[in-house]
This record gives sequence, structure tokens and C-alpha cells, in this order.
Amino acid sequence: MDITDPDWSRQRSEGPHPLDEAGVRREAEAALRAVLSRYEAGPEDVRHALRALLERCRSFRWATALPFEPTPRGFRQRLLEMSVEDQGPDTRDMMVALNHLCGQAGDAGVNIRPLLREVAELSSDVDKYAMGSTRGILHAAADREPAGPW
Repeated sequence: MDITDPDWSRQRSEGPHPLDEAGVRREAEAALRAVLSRYEAGPEDVRHALRALLERCRSFRWATALPFEPTPRGFRQRLLEMSVEDQGPDTRDMMVALNHLCGQAGDAGVNIRPLLREVAELSSDVDKYAMGSTRGILHAAADREPAGPW
């Protein structure tokens, strides 16, 4: 993508998703599922290593996400993605995405509080950007009324 082209933003939004364009969506999603499985089952040192891996692999982190299923399992899966991404490059973006995700899951009738708390316990307690840790943000979301960041 030529970002010097004044029309690059429209071209990006109207064009195929980068994983589809590269023909690797299935493989990328399978790799993400493997990461999430190891993240969920592993001890803290494994979770720490996987968070560091995704910190280094920013394009993979940016381009690869599993589709949201409006079920407890689907909500938990997306929370695990947020947990392993550990706020990505900007806590604000993570919080906006979390708010949207909580709204979708809540509208689908998912009891989100216990899932937020469960995934919070797997999450980092490092305050990367002076806005709270992923663990703290997820706990705060579970404690709010209605549940969600704000």
C-alpha cells in the first residue's frame, strides 16, 4: 500500500483484507488459535513469552483476529486475544475494542462478568502506558455497572 497516495485510506478499506490478499487467512487464524491455546493452558512464563512474541510480531497481531461468535466461548476467545496482545500499541484502542466487545456479548445475552474476571487472572499486571495493566482493566470492566470499561 502506497501511503503517499492521497486515496490510500479508501483503497485500504475497500480492498481485500491483507490476509485474504496474501491467501493466508486460514494459516494465520490457525496460528493464532495455537497461540491462544498455549496461552490459556500455560504457566505465567509461557504467557509472558507469548505476549513478548506478539509484541515483536506487530503485523501478525494487527492483521490476525478470530471472528467474534456471540457466545460465552466466542467472547472468552476474544478476551484471550486482548490478553495476549497486552494492550497492543495503545491502551485506548484496547479499551474501545473491549467496550464494543462487551456490548456485543451483553446484547447476545452472554454473562460477561465471570469471563472478564477469569481472563483477567491470565493477563499481565504490568502498567505499560500509565493507564493500568490489562489485568486491572479487565477487572475494572467486570466491576462496573453495567459491565464494560465505561
